[in-house]
Amino acid sequence: MSKQVVTPELQQWIIEQARAGCRPEDVLAAMRASGWEDEVAVRGLEDTLSQFLAERTNGADPAALPEPLPVPEPNLDGSPARVRAGDREVQVLLTLHHPRIVLFGGLLSDDECDELIAAARPRLSRSETVMNDTGGSEVHASRTSDGMFFGRGENPLCERIEQRIATLLRWPLTHGEGLQVLHYTAGAEYKPHYDYFDPAQPGTSAVLRRGGQRVGTLVMYLNTPARGGGTVFPDAGLEIAPTRGHAVFFSYDRPHPASRTLHGGAPVTEGEKWVATKWLREGEFS
Repeated sequence: MSKQVVTPELQQWIIEQARAGCRPEDVLAAMRASGWEDEVAVRGLEDTLSQFLAERTNGADPAALPEPLPVPEPNLDGSPARVRAGDREVQVLLTLHHPRIVLFGGLLSDDECDELIAAARPRLSRSETVMNDTGGSEVHASRTSDGMFFGRGENPLCERIEQRIATLLRWPLTHGEGLQVLHYTAGAEYKPHYDYFDPAQPGTSAVLRRGGQRVGTLVMYLNTPARGGGTVFPDAGLEIAPTRGHAVFFSYDRPHPASRTLHGGAPVTEGEKWVATKWLREGEFS
């Protein structure tokens, strides 16, 4: 009986090869060449890849998933600590690959945060959610903030920020919705949800006519709440603390829970929270 055991280190190595695009047969050949017995190598490879695939698809059948779409992606080659975003340099504070999440520091200046809040405040009304049956919108108990939308390029401030985002995420300016500013008072929240439009819902076709699917989200924090108000990603076990000027980006290459982009705005427990959200579409948004 073989005494070789598939170790966590070997499993991690197999996963790294899979992420790098190596073929399973090449990984198996490398394991054999390193002295792994054939039976142990095959079993270890199959078990590890099966688990890896299940995690990446949230347990869904890969054959049943929608085809992946192109998504926005910042240039993080070489794992830089800072990147240029056109007129501004921003910090790279955190990166995850699946789900794809990047936390940027200092995307907005303090003055820009104040200007956005001041311009949005007079136009706030109760936030709405998309109605799945019609594609319209409605007030829903899951979302208890106030909000408003700027038109894309509505004023010089929006135009400057939108160009910065387009440069940072390498996504056409025309493929983005206008900025939405949201205000959360104490106790307000947005329960976990997905930002893509569910293809199974009858109202989705009407929404998609304006630019196709959403494929990425950028949430910019305009202030730092005293307590609470984090952006949570339950599938990733991650919570982003809202910090003035910072922004969290995440993308989803298919409208399916396999994207692992379930997220929400945790309740504000003290003070208030202001954010500006930018949604990116697969096509030109009109």
